Amino acid sequence: MARQLDEQIAGRYPVGQRLRVLDVGMGQGTQALRLARAGHQVTGLEQDATMLAVAREALAAEPEGIRGRVRLIEGDGRETGVHFLPGSFDVVLCHGVLMYVEDPDALLAGMARMLAPGGLLSLLVRNADALAMRPGLGGDWATTLASFDTTAYTNRLGLDVRADRLATLTGTLAGIGAPLHAWYGVRVFTDTAADGAPLPPDAETLLAAEERAGRTDPYRQVAALLHLCGVRG
Repeated sequence: MARQLDEQIAGRYPVGQRLRVLDVGMGQGTQALRLARAGHQVTGLEQDATMLAVAREALAAEPEGIRGRVRLIEGDGRETGVHFLPGSFDVVLCHGVLMYVEDPDALLAGMARMLAPGGLLSLLVRNADALAMRPGLGGDWATTLASFDTTAYTNRLGLDVRADRLATLTGTLAGIGAPLHAWYGVRVFTDTAADGAPLPPDAETLLAAEERAGRTDPYRQVAALLHLCGVRG
């Protein structure tokens, strides 16, 4: 997914341009720190105090030049208007957050308002059109059948969350002025791998296969996650 995001940024902005990036629901700050290391000004917004503490600890271990490019704020992603002015960012990330939001439309609209004209909105969501894949591959047939007609599921943390459909999000993005520009599948072949499993010896080949599948129909349509990139008009 990082490669896909970098590809979209490179396709929109001159090489070396320092971008203003907002990471909504940044978690431990992995993506925020990666982009700061690449030279961008990054603001991370996170409401979970534990996650924010982990991100601050990771940031403290970075060189001074990188620390100076990152601002961390404790806050709810649905309240971007409280913290920032409209049009304040060139790139807004929201990765792995929408599944925890019962009605994401207000969150999406708020993030779109934060984008400058031509800015990039990057979303990582659970693919509701592929919810039957994981239980099906695991032989859980009752859950498989129930998964076809719902957007609700239980994640690996045991939390009841929701997924999004590509068609629905495409319409939503168009309606908030950041129409879909590109989309990818993420975790096409590896969704059933155990959390924390070590990388196999042929990890580079595996990653190449995932990357290819994530760009290719029909494989990307059944990926566990979808990476959507909208562009502010």
